[in-house]
Amino acid sequence: MAVTTSRVRRDGGHIAYEVRGEGPLVVLAHGMGETRASFRHLVPLLVAAGHRVASVDVRGHGESSVGWPTYAPVEVGADLLAVVRDLDAGPAVLVGSSSSAAAVVFAATAAPDLVAGIVQIGAFVNRSRPRPLARVARAAVLRSPRLFGMFHRTLFPVHRPADDTAYRRSVVTNLREPGRMAAARGVVAPAEPHWTALAPAVRQPVLVLMGAKDPDFRDPGAEARAARRFFRIAEARMIEESGHYPHADRPQRTAEELLGFLAVCTGG
Repeated sequence: MAVTTSRVRRDGGHIAYEVRGEGPLVVLAHGMGETRASFRHLVPLLVAAGHRVASVDVRGHGESSVGWPTYAPVEVGADLLAVVRDLDAGPAVLVGSSSSAAAVVFAATAAPDLVAGIVQIGAFVNRSRPRPLARVARAAVLRSPRLFGMFHRTLFPVHRPADDTAYRRSVVTNLREPGRMAAARGVVAPAEPHWTALAPAVRQPVLVLMGAKDPDFRDPGAEARAARRFFRIAEARMIEESGHYPHADRPQRTAEELLGFLAVCTGG
C-alpha cells in the first residue's frame, strides 16, 4: 500500500500526516498521548473500501512539532482543516478519537464547506471534576511517559491488538521527547467553549461511536446517547466487547459502522 507522509505548516509549527488510498477523503485524529499509528488497523480497511485516508499526528504528538501556544480543541480542529486544504480534497469526513472528538465539532462549524460529516469515538460529555484520588492519578499519568503507558494498557479491557506491546512502546518513546508530555496535558486541559456548546450548530451528519466496555466511563452507552442529543442529525452506535479505542481493538466492527456512515456522507 503506497504511503505518502507530509507536513502542513501552521502558525507555531507543523502538522505531520500520512495519506493512503484513493477516493473520498477521511481524516483521522487520535487522542491524548497517542500517535497516528493508533489507526494502523483501521486504515487498510477504509482504503480497501475505496477511501483516501489521512492519518494525522495531533499537534505536539508523533512527528508533529511541539511548543505550540495552545492545544485547545478549536486549534486542533483548525489543524485538521489545514490538512484537508493541503490535500485539496474536501469535503472530508473527520474522525476524532477521545480528546480529538471535540476538535472535529469545532472544525465542522468553522468550515462547513470542507466537512461532509464527523465521527466522535469515545467523546467526553460530562465536564464534572473527577474525585480527588482520580485527579491525583491523572496528574501523575500526564507527567510520566512510563505511567501513561501503564494507563494506556488499561483502556483495552477485552481485546488487545497483536502488536499492542510494540505500539505502546513506540508511544512511550515518543512521549519521552521534550515537549511531548506538555502536549498530552494540553489537549485535555479545560477549554471554553466546550464542544457541546457548538454541537447544535453542526449541520453535517454525525456518528457517535463508543466501546461498550470503555473503562473511561461509568456507563459508556449513556455517554454515547448524551453526546448524540447535542446534535441535530446524529446516531450513536456501540461497539460490543470494545474499550476506549474500538478502531484498535475491534477494527473490523468499527470499519463496518464507519463505512455505512461514509456512504451516507459521500452519497456512495
